[in-house]
Amino acid sequence: MEVEISDTFNILAALNTTQISKTMSVAKHPLGYVITCDNLLSLFLPQLFRQRNRVLIGVVVTAVAVGTLLQTLTGPTQQDIEWASLTNPTRIIPETLVTSSNIRPPGLRDTTPTAPKLPSWVDQEVKSGDTPSLIFKRAGFNDQDVHDVISQSQDGKSLEKIFPGQTIAFQADTSGSLVGVRHTKSQLETVTYLRSDSGFESRVEVRAPESREAWTTGVITSSLFLAGKEAGLSQSMILDMANIFGGVVDFALDPRRGDTLQLVFEELYINGEKFKDGEIIAASFTNQGETFNAFRYTDSNGDTNYYNEEGVSMRKSFLMAPLDFTRISSDFNMKRFHPIYKITRPHRGTDYSAPTGTPVYAAGDGRVEEAGYSGTMGNFVVIQHGDQYATKYLHLQKRMVNVGQRVSQSQVIGTVGSTGAATGPHLHYEFLVNGEHHNPRTIYKDLPKALKLPEQEMANFRQSINRANFQLAVLRSSNQVAMNDTAGSKAASTQLEP
Repeated sequence: MEVEISDTFNILAALNTTQISKTMSVAKHPLGYVITCDNLLSLFLPQLFRQRNRVLIGVVVTAVAVGTLLQTLTGPTQQDIEWASLTNPTRIIPETLVTSSNIRPPGLRDTTPTAPKLPSWVDQEVKSGDTPSLIFKRAGFNDQDVHDVISQSQDGKSLEKIFPGQTIAFQADTSGSLVGVRHTKSQLETVTYLRSDSGFESRVEVRAPESREAWTTGVITSSLFLAGKEAGLSQSMILDMANIFGGVVDFALDPRRGDTLQLVFEELYINGEKFKDGEIIAASFTNQGETFNAFRYTDSNGDTNYYNEEGVSMRKSFLMAPLDFTRISSDFNMKRFHPIYKITRPHRGTDYSAPTGTPVYAAGDGRVEEAGYSGTMGNFVVIQHGDQYATKYLHLQKRMVNVGQRVSQSQVIGTVGSTGAATGPHLHYEFLVNGEHHNPRTIYKDLPKALKLPEQEMANFRQSINRANFQLAVLRSSNQVAMNDTAGSKAASTQLEP
């Protein structure tokens, strides 16, 4: 009797699962999974057949071995996987069939190419006197790179407006060529420039901060500035408050010890951390028993200004003083004895003593008529306000405006200095009406009155300020209670003194 190779597989298929499992197992091989048989011949070949047909048996076994080897090299078929799961269900079967394309001999490294990683961003801090060209060179790039970024991107001009403290970051590819520029203008705004096939493209990212309401109170002991600092206000917030009341309060002469201030304002947060103060919502200043209130309001035209509770604008035609100063060192006097020239000559303005570098504001809206330097006036600026009025600012340390430039009220036009014929840092301020000099400290009485909101705005205005007005009243009340308690404590301590 002869047995064909095909008969061998037919016999295997006829065997039940239990029989197979006793003699066969699925073993993991470095090249895949193979089926072994511990006693394959005893399953289907009689003893007599094995003795008389050893040569044929060798052929059968060799064929089975060769078939197994070929199957190992080409990977298991779906049928193989099914057989393996039947013989030993606990063995792990590959989730996907192994193919000749992903078979890798042991020790052979994967040579599949990967995309090169770009280097990290490298930051450059903008310093005083820096230009885009200087910063690019410091980062290892040239003027051509600067030109490409600015000229090719939609927001490239923004890169020309840089300020100390800002950050410009650079990214290069593996060859050292510039591929990205990131200009962090502030905590809220970032402009990123990335190289594409058509050149640099820009993307502007603006973050919206979280606004939280805050409030504080203060008592004048010597000056508005010190009272504001003691109340925890920033310098910019104190200046904003001075500008709000600048048309009704002369902060050089009017404040008295015991005057109070109350403030409701915004604080801006990013990621839960405060990064700066926002706008003043409402403010109250009590000067010598008279209280002035101011409320921030945006009208139906979208214009935002400050008004008192009657809807009258806090913004007067001119500021009562164009700076925050320490004292008046010399008043308007047409027969003053000059401290340098030692002669009697008219002093056609008011001298405001203040530290060098103190900001000087435009007293009103107008156009810069003159700006320059002379041996007597030092650095000076002349602003024309319409046809009738003009203001002059002398002895400046720096001028920050040019001839012909339009300026708005409270805009910084220079800083206090002692240039020209000056004995110390101060601002000499003059006010002219139709070419004639007037006392800057009294002329406001003759100036046009502040504008009032139109009647159709008043209902919305009153509704919008109700909450802020109540908050100011509560703050004033608590401030007064605290001051009374302090006064009572001082009186009691005085009585206890021997």
